This record gives sequence, C-alpha cells and structure tokens, in this order.
Amino acid sequence: MDAAIPEHLTRTRRGEPVTLLEAISEALFEEMTRDDSVFLMGEDIGAYGGAFKVTKGFLDHFGERRVIDTPIAEGGFTGAAAGAAHMGLRPVVEIQFMDFISPAYDVITNYIATSLYRGAGPLPLVIRGPVGGGNRGGPFHSQNVEMAFFHTPGLKIVYPSTAYDAKGLLKAAIRDDNPVIFEEHKGLYRAPALREVLPDEDYVVPLGKARTVREGRDLTIVTYGSMVHSSVEAADTLDAEDGVSVEIIDLRTLLPLDEDAVVESVKRTGKLLVVHEDTRTGGIAGEIAMRVNERAFEWLDGPILRVTAIDSPVPYSGPLEDYFLPQVEDIVTASRYLARY
Repeated sequence: MDAAIPEHLTRTRRGEPVTLLEAISEALFEEMTRDDSVFLMGEDIGAYGGAFKVTKGFLDHFGERRVIDTPIAEGGFTGAAAGAAHMGLRPVVEIQFMDFISPAYDVITNYIATSLYRGAGPLPLVIRGPVGGGNRGGPFHSQNVEMAFFHTPGLKIVYPSTAYDAKGLLKAAIRDDNPVIFEEHKGLYRAPALREVLPDEDYVVPLGKARTVREGRDLTIVTYGSMVHSSVEAADTLDAEDGVSVEIIDLRTLLPLDEDAVVESVKRTGKLLVVHEDTRTGGIAGEIAMRVNERAFEWLDGPILRVTAIDSPVPYSGPLEDYFLPQVEDIVTASRYLARY
C-alpha cells in the first residue's frame, strides 16, 4: 500500500467493498492522479476534508494549488472555475449542499452553458455536491436541483444511484468537455446496503445511457437516485404479494436523457410509472410522459402515472418530511393501480 494515499482510498485495491461516498472520493483521487489539469474548488474541502469528508486527505497529497478552499461565494468561485476551464484546466467544483447552487445560477445558465455555442470553446467543468431529503435537513439542505437546470441547453446532468455508477459516471463527467452538474444523494453516501466491491482497473460509465435494474413484463418504472432503491423494494413487494413483474429503468443521466431505453421498455410492458424524489410540478416525470406519448402511445395499455414529492418546501419535521417524500407504499399503490388497469 502506498502510504501517501489516504487509507480510505485503498479499499478497492484491497478488494474491499466501498460506500457510494468512497467511490466518489476514489474517482476524484484517481482523476487528479491521472490528469494534472484536474483540480478541486469548494468550501471547506481542504484542511477540513469537506462537509461529508469526500476530500479527506486530498490537501496533504495534492497541495493547496489543486485543492482550493473557497469563500462562501458560490457565484464567484463557480465563475472562477469557468475561467480556469477556458485556460485548459478541468475544475471540479463542490457545492457544500446543492441547495446553495442558486447563487451560481446566473453564471451556470447564462455563461457556462452557452460557452461552446457562442464560440468560446469547450468548457470542461464539473459541479458536484449532495442533494436530497430524508435526513431532517429542512428546506435549505434537502432539495433536489436537477429541474432548475434541465431546461438549459448546453448542460449535462448526472444523478447516480450506486457506488459503481457514481465512480464511473464521475470519471466520465470529469473527462467530458462539456459542463456537468453531478448530483449525489446524501442518504446514499454511507448506506451499508450500497457497499460494493469495485473493479481495481480504470473504468467509466458513459453519460447518457440508462441502466435496466431488473427486467419485467407487466409494468415499467423509470426512476433515478434514491428512488431506484425504493422502487426495487416496491417491486419485490409486488412480485411477492401480487405476482406483478416490474421492469425498473435507472436513468443515471438526466441530460442527455436515454429516451430510447424508456421507450423500448414501455413497448415491452405497455405501462409506465415515473418515480422521482423531486417535487411534482415541472418534474422530469412530465417530460418523460410526453416523450413516451409521442413515440409509444399505441403501445400504452393505461395512463402514465407518477409518484413524486409534493409541491412544498422540504419540511424540518420528521413526520411531515416523510409525508412530503415519496414512500415505498406510494410506489406499490400506484403500480397496483396500473397493473390492474
């Protein structure tokens, strides 16, 4: 073992399972080792190692020129990262909680996303950070931000659900010449059930390709992030109690959206349920439903349904947050309705 590498980043080479958070750390560490142009920016990512310790030990290994602690000024340091990307570097910006990406919205949508179109050249920039509820973080530390950027041409949006995908997708995002928003559900960071033994060799997961989590014949569930695991749990219940066979598609990348994978699944099963933790109005479920309506209407044997969070700020109260968030029981209920339609 190389003593210069932080101990928690050597588990894969020792054949030990890693958490989703450790997989993200490995991806960052390996890409910084592979390519000197990759560097990190963000609040408390240096000496403190980040709010969730994703970059623990990075400052000692790579130095302060490549692990840069920033002020609490998301708009400023995201703009600085864009300038660095123009100069040939590959910055990875950490937003401590993705709720606070909003101060950088202007520079992301008006400048970064339009850079290539305006002739300013490629802009290889990753903006990553934790999202999602269920941790009693309230309205300022629990939001899902994907749909705030989904409408903006020029961006890519990634939202992994497993350790394997988190590592491979982040590596692909860092190597991509386009700006990528990379969302990481904090509830999955250290989930024991998500520990995986990852390949020791270098690998990437291509952006824009969905994953079939399980095959089924009666119903398609399209989902991503933490709701992949809720959907699997619901599918197990439906299989055991109702004999309903559910196919689950994990989008992995929201932009570009793997429309073909969704459409082909619906053509096989004839029914579609879209599940996401983000709020209902303007959520990606509406976009997916419209695309399926355009390309596979004649294959549908029932209405397209959605299970989502309700249209509300995320509550602090535990019981209220549980009511706000989509639950396994909600997925089961909607699936039973469709299966019997």
